[in-house]
Amino acid sequence: MRLYRQVVIVASLLLIFSATALAAVAAPDSKRQAQLEHLLAQDCGACHGLRMTGGLGPALTREALAGKSTDSLIATVTQGRPGTAMPGWGPLLSPADIRWLVELLLQGYPAP
Repeated sequence: MRLYRQVVIVASLLLIFSATALAAVAAPDSKRQAQLEHLLAQDCGACHGLRMTGGLGPALTREALAGKSTDSLIATVTQGRPGTAMPGWGPLLSPADIRWLVELLLQGYPAP
């Protein structure tokens, strides 16, 4: 029982540390942000529509994403959606890049 308790404590600390580390990830610089906006418009827009209103993939408008957690959206972008055309972008984008893209979508991209 003591070993189980130690494992639970260590696992909890790792989760807390991971969440804190992700929250502390610095935003990409302005040059990288421009590259990411281009990726969003071209690569994501190919399936989600150039105005993110949907197509092969669902809409990614502010209204469509309302109520969805940032963490779940980051997980979707990072890992993709098995059984769909949505690839995981984790091997190609940094956690900071993915967080920035998700936050941009949640703010309403593209701006009206």
